[in-house]
Amino acid sequence: MPASLAAVKHKIESTKSTRQITSAMQMVSTAKLNQIQHHTQTYEVYAEKVRQMLADLVKSHSATSAASQDDVYAALFKKRPVKKTGILVITSDRGLVGSYNSNIIKDTMSLMDKHNLTKDNTVFLTIGKTGTEFFKKRGMNIVYQYSGVSDVPLFREVLPIVRTAVQMYNDGVFDELYTVHSHYVNRITSHVMVHKALPITEKTLLNADELAQLAANDQQDSPANGESGDVMTAHVSAEYEFEPSDTAIVSALVEQYAESALYGAILDAKTSEHSSSANAMRSATDNADDIVSTLQLQYNRARQAAITTEITEITGGMTAQE
Repeated sequence: MPASLAAVKHKIESTKSTRQITSAMQMVSTAKLNQIQHHTQTYEVYAEKVRQMLADLVKSHSATSAASQDDVYAALFKKRPVKKTGILVITSDRGLVGSYNSNIIKDTMSLMDKHNLTKDNTVFLTIGKTGTEFFKKRGMNIVYQYSGVSDVPLFREVLPIVRTAVQMYNDGVFDELYTVHSHYVNRITSHVMVHKALPITEKTLLNADELAQLAANDQQDSPANGESGDVMTAHVSAEYEFEPSDTAIVSALVEQYAESALYGAILDAKTSEHSSSANAMRSATDNADDIVSTLQLQYNRARQAAITTEITEITGGMTAQE
């Protein structure tokens, strides 16, 4: 076999081996996505109920009045001058996830530009090796880092993270906290979500649809009509009677909200990560198929040319002997 044919055949076999690997990785990521999707969807129902209850209490001012007490979680309602901003960034521990990590990092840097944040007035809490390594290389102040999140994270994994974040906020390590993670929409689409988590206000308790409506209202409002675009507090969707007390209820509810919000963000991020991985491996498999087809055509043409040359040489030799 000519050297050129041997080289093309080697490329074909090598690409087929790569295709088998990417195809297997796609199936693994799809299986992980199927496994976490049900868990995420059912948990979102619980998290939404907790958020709605706390939002109703804030609208009725019951939560803010109860939060005046000296309590670790109720203190999350208290505003103070912002000297340090905390950013909790959730990325993956590995690559092969397409543009998943780059989009998160890009939006994090955009957040810093928008609010004039620098390494001097910003601290980072990073979940995932990719984000940790990126911000470390750029000299950012990382006050907390965590890696090795399970493919389907368990609630007990989140507890040390949320308790550390709450304690840092109360200790004054940062005066406000943003979370940045990839939000899973469907198997094809994900987008980065940037959310101000602390301090807890009526606006931070809004869901995505309510935030979109608020943004639309902000554009319609003008300084002339005396409205600032803040969330209106007149509507309360439920009334509550407190037992044993409003302070005890609000403290427990805020704790559940903080834990559920962060756990939900990690679940959402992991779901998006598995989806991105499956899509990236599917694209790699499709590209491998295209390369194999191109190389196979190239191999067949080279082989045909070699056979034609050999027949011509044989015919020429027979003619010379006659």
